This record gives sequence, structure tokens and C-alpha cells, in this order.
Amino acid sequence: MKLNIVLIHGMGRTPLSMLYLQHRLRKLGHTPHLFGYSPTLESLQTVTDRLVQLIQIQIGSQPYALLGHSLGTIIIRNAYPQLSSHPPAACFFLAPPMVACQAAKFFSKVGLYHLLTGEMGQLLAQASFVEQLTLPPNTKIYVGTGGPRASWLPFGNELNDGILSVAEASGGHTVVTVPAIHTFIMNSTPVLEDIAQSLDALA
Repeated sequence: MKLNIVLIHGMGRTPLSMLYLQHRLRKLGHTPHLFGYSPTLESLQTVTDRLVQLIQIQIGSQPYALLGHSLGTIIIRNAYPQLSSHPPAACFFLAPPMVACQAAKFFSKVGLYHLLTGEMGQLLAQASFVEQLTLPPNTKIYVGTGGPRASWLPFGNELNDGILSVAEASGGHTVVTVPAIHTFIMNSTPVLEDIAQSLDALA
């Protein structure tokens, strides 16, 4: 099935980080849309409302999928209840913070982090907020395992992507692991190939 696919970048990135994935999805015959936001200047609800509006105006009644990286997956989960009348055919989560991760908890106490990441950065550190978000039933999760491991590093010998441990990014759900790091998981060929197979299976 050829779909409209909305690509939502992660924190500290811009829509430019999704350009290569957009190009690869377009070559497969899909119609990818880039969605940008600023955690420094916008609230989560403002961004959520803009995403819902984009889907309603640019996609309308056509079938579509949502693909988010990191914080982009939080935006999708927050928006999902507003999409009940026309839900996505599939969701793809790349390196999602499925729980309040230790990195967010640590940096939420740092003033510069708070200034640059705003409300959304603080929410990532709140377990009660992350746990109450809806996980769309048709979601596939991709988790990187390319982060460094050593007893003296923050994650020790636990599998991680450099920002999130596999446990934090899976939240107990079944996931697809790939040898990628958090920042560049959207460029992973195994991720693209698996997404392509999933989209073909929708047909």
C-alpha cells in the first residue's frame, strides 16, 4: 500500500534530519510529509494541535502512517486520541522514550536544558506523564543497540543507543533492534527495509 507518511523529528533536531528517510520513502512510492516543531518555543499541546491540523488538511480522508523519532513519538502518542475518527494505518517509532528515561531525569535539573527543551523536555522526565500516553495498537518500535558499553559508563554493559537503554526504549513491548545509535537511527537501512515490508503487508 502506498501511503502518506508524516515524519516527525526528535528533540534537538529539525526536519532536515528526516530528509534522507523522506527521499528513501519517496523512492518506494510513498508520499512523505515533514513536520517540524520547536520544543524551545512551543508547548506539547500546541505542537499536537498543529500535527492533527496537518493530517486533517493535507491528508484528509486518505490512508496515512505516522513515523516519529524520539520526542516525535511522544507527540504522536499525545495526538492519537484526537485522530480516532481517522486513525493512522500504522505507526513507526524510532528510539522512543517509552518510560521517563534517566537521561531526561538527569538533564531536567540543568537550567540550560530546561531553557532549550521547554515544557516537553520536562515532561520526558515525568513517569506519570509518559505512562499515561496512548500507544497506538498498530505501532512498530525500532531500538538501537549501537551505543557504547563499559562498566564505567552510565548504562554499564546494558544494551543502549547512546541516549536510551533498550529497556527504556522498549518499555516492555516487542521491538526490532538494529545496530544504530539514537541520533541517526532514522538513516538505518535495516529500519527502512523493515518499514517497507510492513507497509507492503498493509496491502
